Amino acid sequence: MHKMNLEKEVYEARRNILSAGIDLLDKGLVAGTWGNISVKIPNSNWIAVTPSGRNYRTMREDDVVIVDQHGKTVASPLKPSSELPLHLAVYQARPDVQAIVHTHSIFASACAVARQDIPPIIEDLVQIVGGSVHVAQYGFPGTESLADYAVNGLGDKQAVLLANHGMIGCAPSLSEALMVCELVEKAASIYIYAQQLGGAQELAAEDVFRMRQFYLEHYRLRQGE
Repeated sequence: MHKMNLEKEVYEARRNILSAGIDLLDKGLVAGTWGNISVKIPNSNWIAVTPSGRNYRTMREDDVVIVDQHGKTVASPLKPSSELPLHLAVYQARPDVQAIVHTHSIFASACAVARQDIPPIIEDLVQIVGGSVHVAQYGFPGTESLADYAVNGLGDKQAVLLANHGMIGCAPSLSEALMVCELVEKAASIYIYAQQLGGAQELAAEDVFRMRQFYLEHYRLRQGE
């Protein structure tokens, strides 16, 4: 890749991550310095990822760490997020994923703490995620075990709950990964309230499949227009 083009892609990735971090704070999906974001740099083996322990509101573009596919730092004096192994594992397992967002939102985390999957109860959730959001086996933060469990729990879906921790949303773009996190949080809150009203009723498997296919074949394409 031409050097000037690569520099432009790195700049865009860093800028988009800063903007996404502010969105996470504004929408209550993370608090303080928690959570993390990464995006793959197009036409390269580099990944842009949030640094460890930095507040999104005071973070600068140069603070966003650039690493290679093995996690070695390419640019930035700061350390990458401690959850980098999780991001790298998802990218390796899922070539379709270009962006990952890890949140600690309240309702999704409540389901993760209860070790309770979010069933396919809301149409927008099943369209963008692909069905139920499963809870991955517990792994200590920042470890290879957590990364492995998350990949297994994720499967071919766009989101997974991390037991006693939070969730991750992933997608072919950062904007969609953010939307995944928002919709999972919304679905988790609806699920918890519905359980108090007598129980949430799941959508039929055939309907889930048809709505997911519609999203992939039509709605996602419209969003790019």
